[in-house]
Amino acid sequence: MNKTILITGGAGFIGSHVVRLFVNKYTDCNIINLDALTYAGNLENLRDIENKANYTFIKADITDENAINQVFAENNIDGVIHLAAESHVDRSITNPGAFIKTNIVGTINLLNAARNSWKENSANKRFYHISTDEVYGSLGDTGFFTEETAYDPRSPYSASKASSDHLVRAYFHTYKLPIVISNCSNNYGPNQFPEKLIPLSINNIKNNNSIPIYGKGENIRDWLFVEDHASAIDVIFNSGKIGETYNIGGDNEWTNISLIRMLCKVMDKKLNREIGASEKLITFVKDRAGHDMRYAIDSTKLKRELNWKPSLTFEIGLEKTVDWYLKNDTWLKNVISGEYEKYYSQQYTKR
Repeated sequence: MNKTILITGGAGFIGSHVVRLFVNKYTDCNIINLDALTYAGNLENLRDIENKANYTFIKADITDENAINQVFAENNIDGVIHLAAESHVDRSITNPGAFIKTNIVGTINLLNAARNSWKENSANKRFYHISTDEVYGSLGDTGFFTEETAYDPRSPYSASKASSDHLVRAYFHTYKLPIVISNCSNNYGPNQFPEKLIPLSINNIKNNNSIPIYGKGENIRDWLFVEDHASAIDVIFNSGKIGETYNIGGDNEWTNISLIRMLCKVMDKKLNREIGASEKLITFVKDRAGHDMRYAIDSTKLKRELNWKPSLTFEIGLEKTVDWYLKNDTWLKNVISGEYEKYYSQQYTKR
């Protein structure tokens, strides 16, 4: 194998798409998927590539310093793509400590392991940290987040990610660790844990349950199809300039209520319901504490310097997403029931 690439959080939503892309595209590289298999990590996401010769799975928690050091000691790691993170804002409001531990302490453990492993020769090495647009705070009616936008996190989740971003940059400046960072907009697509807006709504519509919408549904997000995000990660990992940050957006701004109304129409069509039937399930609930009004990413730098752009429109991506969830009902039921977590607790012992 030419290189060994460690992908953290590779059993999660975005991570599984990145792992699949790298395993299939770089057959001469050893791809290690490291995941703690918490509630959001599901190896069912990777059944199609689990037996590939260049794929290895390691169950380990990035907050376990000894386990991470052991992974680096036992494998000649050439690159890290760091996706493992606690990522749901609602959960961060309920339990901020878990986000501090995973997103900050876990990142420090990886940075230290990479630094110690590469201190003799960091040439051709790369530590790629994946972050979020939420670190930038909230926008008004106009403007976009750029790589120069000042950080202004508003939730425990975004504050923990902002801290990890700063630490990664500090290791570049202080220790010359070869890093790159990207900040992405909201992802959607297959395999997303059904606590997030789109898969939650798909499942509720299918089962004729209410669709909860915060406030008046006026909050605006820029939506990025997960496979487009994976392709951007591929480009940045291989061609991004050391020490630089790249913003990844989908050029798809939607208010939450407009998105859900479109989703309702798609679901009515797919389920052979009368158009408008699913919209009746929309229920407005008390707004989230500290709910940012608008996110919008300017991806000009990534497009100009690395020649990347989204491959599809939101309308096409949303229909592909709906088709996947309707086709993979067993996966969805298994995730919602938590049966996969019970299996992993029996199948794996702590490393």
